[in-house]
Amino acid sequence: MEYEITNQPAFAELVLTLEAGEEVRAESGALVSYSGTVELSPRTDETPEHASLGEGTPFSTTFAADQPGTVRLAPPFPGDIFRYELRDESLYVQSCSFLAAESGIDFQTTFDGEETFVKCAGDFLLELSGAGLAFLSSYGSVSVVSLDPGERYVVDTGHVVAFEGPVDFDVHQVDGLRSPGDGRGGLLAEFEGPGTIWLQSRSPVALLSWLLPNMPGEHSQR
Repeated sequence: MEYEITNQPAFAELVLTLEAGEEVRAESGALVSYSGTVELSPRTDETPEHASLGEGTPFSTTFAADQPGTVRLAPPFPGDIFRYELRDESLYVQSCSFLAAESGIDFQTTFDGEETFVKCAGDFLLELSGAGLAFLSSYGSVSVVSLDPGERYVVDTGHVVAFEGPVDFDVHQVDGLRSPGDGRGGLLAEFEGPGTIWLQSRSPVALLSWLLPNMPGEHSQR
């Protein structure tokens, strides 16, 4: 599989070129277009996806090429795209930042900490494992923080894109930080190295907390 990331950094798109017999798994809402030689099939076998998106609603779609063809993908928010190559290791990703992955990568969403890490409705923490290329997206620009063993770093969870498996984390609710749709405090994640964290300059949670009070209906304060 070959890839090209175009229109960086603000409105990035991912163009994948598949050879015959190759396939790639992508977030179900990321499709822009694909060649007639490529077939798609939704994945509806992951229970955590049903819990997050509703029964029968797939989180991901598989694109398989009978003959050489292309698949064009774009993330839901304006921002950038980057690749990460897994080498029989784990990478934890906010589900709204997952874009695509090669077939050698497995998905898992059930592990300690999943319920408390994400505050945005419909989002969850995704574990990628195995070997192959994964493509992730950011809302805004991407920053990379590399932690030495024992080094700590605190991040608003809405700004987290991904972090490597060796990185430990603990999540705290903090008064004084807004969260969408309720009066509770926001969430901060305290990470401890060694490992790497990828951050995004904008937060989908912050966007939601601004939108909800300004939408007509029960959330409106006008």
